[in-house]
Amino acid sequence: MRVLLITALAAAAGAPAHAQRQPVEDPTARYLLGGAVVSQPEYDGASRREVKFKPLWALKFGRVRISTSGAGGLLGFGQEEAAGGASTQLIDTDRLRAGIALRVDSGRSSGDASTTRGLPDVKRTLRARLYANYSYTKDFNLGVTLSQDLLGRKGGMTVSADLGWRIYRSETLQWTSGIGISAANAQNLRSYFGVPESAVEASGKPAYEPGSGLRDLHMGVGFIRPITKHWLVYGSAGASRLLGPAADSPLVERRTGTSASVGLAWRN
Repeated sequence: MRVLLITALAAAAGAPAHAQRQPVEDPTARYLLGGAVVSQPEYDGASRREVKFKPLWALKFGRVRISTSGAGGLLGFGQEEAAGGASTQLIDTDRLRAGIALRVDSGRSSGDASTTRGLPDVKRTLRARLYANYSYTKDFNLGVTLSQDLLGRKGGMTVSADLGWRIYRSETLQWTSGIGISAANAQNLRSYFGVPESAVEASGKPAYEPGSGLRDLHMGVGFIRPITKHWLVYGSAGASRLLGPAADSPLVERRTGTSASVGLAWRN
């Protein structure tokens, strides 16, 4: 489930197609600190929900960008930084931006939810992301992301395509929306939705070994509202529908899930 999916959307600036940017490097570090209250399912496909506090921070110094999930968009990194981590741009034009990023994937502990107890844990790992974002207009863009587990800890590979649309923007309010679809290889789906033969007795679930395929369809809306020069409030609401091998998993109690968040942040 993608939390703060739309809050992190920031459309690229519109200009003549494929004109090359010549950004002036700002020697001053830009940073953001904040937090949000998030309501979401315990895991993708769970019927039980959890409410938790999620700290957010982001830092930009020259070409270096580091942020937690969702925080980069609040500091203007753009949609391609929705997942957080450390990144660098390889292509940066008025219409097209592409780059590579690294982030820590926390995996999953089987004890986090009653319905996953007895299953193998998915170990914490380091993931590499390749991303590209193309702006058709200043308010409409398409982003594609590929993410791969670098440490061979059964995180597998995922790929997603997302359309973002900025519905409204003024000096005091911005509304964004988005819709996207994701897929994954067999390793990723088996780790998060599979039930190996060795865990049937401990988990009480039938064996299930999915192959590669679609993972989910997701959509959402979000807003950012500055309240002073440095303070802002933000929020988002989203929904997702599991597809393909993920939807057929015996771990899935509900194929459709929703999430919502609201938060406060300070940026310099």
